[in-house]
Amino acid sequence: MGAQRSEGGRDGLLLDAEQEEQRPAPWNLMIKHRQIQRRGRRSHMAVSYTDPQVSMDLLRAVLQPSFNDDIMAVFRKYHKFFDKAAQNVKENVSEEVQTDQLIREACRNALEHAKQLFPEAEVKRAGPEAAIKRARAADEDYSQRGSPAPKKRRARPAAAASDRTHGFPSQVKPKSDSIKKEGPKWEPSRLNEGSTFVLGSRANKALGMGGTRGRIYIKHADLFKYAADAKDKQWLAERHHMRATGGKMAYLLIEEDIQDLARSDDYREGPEVRMDELKPFSVPVWMVEKMQRAMEAQRDIDH
Repeated sequence: MGAQRSEGGRDGLLLDAEQEEQRPAPWNLMIKHRQIQRRGRRSHMAVSYTDPQVSMDLLRAVLQPSFNDDIMAVFRKYHKFFDKAAQNVKENVSEEVQTDQLIREACRNALEHAKQLFPEAEVKRAGPEAAIKRARAADEDYSQRGSPAPKKRRARPAAAASDRTHGFPSQVKPKSDSIKKEGPKWEPSRLNEGSTFVLGSRANKALGMGGTRGRIYIKHADLFKYAADAKDKQWLAERHHMRATGGKMAYLLIEEDIQDLARSDDYREGPEVRMDELKPFSVPVWMVEKMQRAMEAQRDIDH
């Protein structure tokens, strides 16, 4: 009897251990990828409704408060250096210099330079696939891997930031003067179901700036641009407005704004202007509402 109980106990422990191994871990419960294929209407196209990028962004959102706390701790550690430098600028240049604004700009520049710790070149895939993606880079903002151009373009704002040490007073006021987010073009009510939009990369190419990706955002910083999130990009990819590759940023611009630029003196006679590259499209109401909120937020921050 005792031996039987002993053997039964061992069998029970083994059964419990097997069940424990089969039980999903809490981490897997939080992020679980499932590939679901559409059937019937679009049997030729497989669509993942649980984009890995969405899952990773959910995790990032959960950890973001901890990231922010750690980052702020680092800035508090070095705040005394920024404060002394800003006070020195104020004493030597002008009493009108806003030291807190200088410190904020320095911190933002530090964060921008920190992106170089995770260069895009590291995710480059060798072989013909990288060459294909390099050729497609002009078609969408977020498929720009495989080309050294992003590094060079990132270096330009960095150089401009370092040059600010020679002219802090011009940085404090012209920032708000040069980028005016006001007037009818910044009224959220102008966006509705009938509005049409274009990819930022296509607008860049249409205005003859295709050789320098993202130049339109620098040259025309007063344009409203909407950063598409993972859900937006999935919707755009399903309707073939953009290719569903990678997790790079994709910006949408208002077609009317680009058409106005094309009619201006800067572009009207431009030999490289090709407005047929725009490929405008409409978006659903739920995305329009997000754009309206984004426009209002950007306008309020500027003021």
